[in-house]
Amino acid sequence: MSGKHRQSQATGTRPRTTGSAGQRGGVDRARAGNAGGTPKRRWALLASGLGVALIAVVAGWAILSGSPGTGGAATTGAPQGTVVQANGGHWTNITPDTLSAMLAKKDFTLLNVKTPYIGEIAGTDLYIPYTDLAARASQLPSSKSARIVVYCRSGNESAIAAQTLIDLGYTNIDNLDGGMNAWTASGRQLVQLNRG
Repeated sequence: MSGKHRQSQATGTRPRTTGSAGQRGGVDRARAGNAGGTPKRRWALLASGLGVALIAVVAGWAILSGSPGTGGAATTGAPQGTVVQANGGHWTNITPDTLSAMLAKKDFTLLNVKTPYIGEIAGTDLYIPYTDLAARASQLPSSKSARIVVYCRSGNESAIAAQTLIDLGYTNIDNLDGGMNAWTASGRQLVQLNRG
C-alpha cells in the first residue's frame, strides 16, 4: 500500500479522485440533489398544511352554521339561512322560499319595518318603522325568546331593525334577505293595507 492510501485510512477519508466521476463527484451530486429536494419538500409540506387548514376552516364553518354544505341553521325546526353576527347577538337571514314555508305553519311575529309604508307581505302582524322600533317596543312580543321575522324593501332597514331587536334583548330574530324586492322577484305578491 502506498503511504498516501494508508494516510486516508488512518484519517477516515477516502482518496480524492480528479477528472473522473469518482466518490467526491457522487457526494457533490447527492448534496446538490438534496439542496434541490429540500425546497420541494418544504413546498409539499406547506401545501399539505394549507390543505388541512382549509378543510378545518370549512368543517368548522359547517359545524357552526349547523348544517354542513347548506350554510343554514341547525335542523331543529329553525329556518334555513345565513347567520349574521351582530353586536351582542346574531340574526338569521332567510330567503323568500323559507319565509313562505314558515308562513304555512306560522309560529312567529312578522314585522314590517320599511319607512315609509309601501305595502307588506300577507300575514304581517306589525308595522313599525325601523326608526321607531325602540320607542314602540311595548308593541313587540313580551317574551325575549319569541321568534320575530323582520323585513323591509331591500333588507337594509330590516338589518338595522334586527340589531335594534338584539339591543332590546331579543334572541330569536330572522331577517328576510333582500326584503320585499326579493319576495316579489320570487313571484310572490305584496298586499296594501291602511297602515302608516
